[in-house]
Amino acid sequence: MEFMHLSDLHLGKRMGELSLLEDQRHILMQILAILDQQRPDALVVAGDVYNKSAPSVEAVTLLDWFLVELARRDLPIFIVSGNHDSPERLAFAARLMRKNRIYISPVYNGFVQPTTLEDEYGPLDVFLLPFLKPAHLRRLFPDQKIESYTDALACAVRQMKLDPGRRSLLAAHQFVTGSQRCESEEFSVGGADNVDAAVFNAFDYVALGHLHMPQTLQGGKLRYCGSPLKYSFSEADRDKSVTIVELGPKGTPPALQTFPLTPLREMIRLRGSYLEVTDRQFYQDLPRDAFVWVTLTDEQSVPQAMAKLRTIYPNILQLSYDNSRFRRPTRGLPSAKVENRSPMELFEQFFQQQNNRNLSQQQKDYLQKLMEEVWEEEQ
Repeated sequence: MEFMHLSDLHLGKRMGELSLLEDQRHILMQILAILDQQRPDALVVAGDVYNKSAPSVEAVTLLDWFLVELARRDLPIFIVSGNHDSPERLAFAARLMRKNRIYISPVYNGFVQPTTLEDEYGPLDVFLLPFLKPAHLRRLFPDQKIESYTDALACAVRQMKLDPGRRSLLAAHQFVTGSQRCESEEFSVGGADNVDAAVFNAFDYVALGHLHMPQTLQGGKLRYCGSPLKYSFSEADRDKSVTIVELGPKGTPPALQTFPLTPLREMIRLRGSYLEVTDRQFYQDLPRDAFVWVTLTDEQSVPQAMAKLRTIYPNILQLSYDNSRFRRPTRGLPSAKVENRSPMELFEQFFQQQNNRNLSQQQKDYLQKLMEEVWEEEQ
């Protein structure tokens, strides 16, 4: 069984004030061409189809076009909602779409009914799990101890009717512990949204979405295919691709292939003095329509630099300086990675730096209670 694994389309996303709809349609057309060339047996989209829970009319129109094109290929399509999607909006008319073999995860009600595909190695059960938070599971299973994302996902998996003798595939949209983030993803301080990879041990393949950098875990059983477009300058030097996965007999590891995608507009970081980056020899070979971040090394700020640079780089999105003034030492939190520290540890460090004394135990207890109340409201 071969299937294409996609995620994080983020239809409707903008870069600054610039719409990416044309760029997204361009990349979707490449994806359709790869489908036609490779002819996989199915397609899985692992969440964040839209960039907003209330997508624009243009984004909805683009998805409608893409789904119509997919339906013409006559292969089963599996879609789950991500943290940027509204499960209710994405699942609209899902029962009608099933007639065209387009399967969209419904709003989670505590149970996931698999769709079964068949090939020469027997049945393959496909489970669709939308993005979940602990609060979702606590409401549905009040008798279960659910204190973390790992607890929540473990509870959700326990409700699935998994047959250990049959192959199973899960499409999900979560952050698995040990994965690498980039700047275009939502950030959770202290790794509060981490899910232990062991939760998914029972599945033969887990098609993950949420992280924009392609990466695998557990020897390829868990895979983030990455976003098809670059959505932050932290990805400027990375290539984008789609993943096609082959599942053989039960017990054999999945075989992965990637196929490159070429963006309509590149993303470029430039560095130099104002005179250097405005010199024709510097920019004449660069694509004029690229998204650009310019870092100027001039010691003095250049008046109206952004407006002047835009005449050369019409899609400039960011301008920064790197000089002795901006490199002065500043007070801040210790250099240890912020994402590895709990919210309480971060606040204690901040309080100590601002007040030159530590939090009292009474203050710690009050702060912990306040954090738990705020976190619960956000869940």
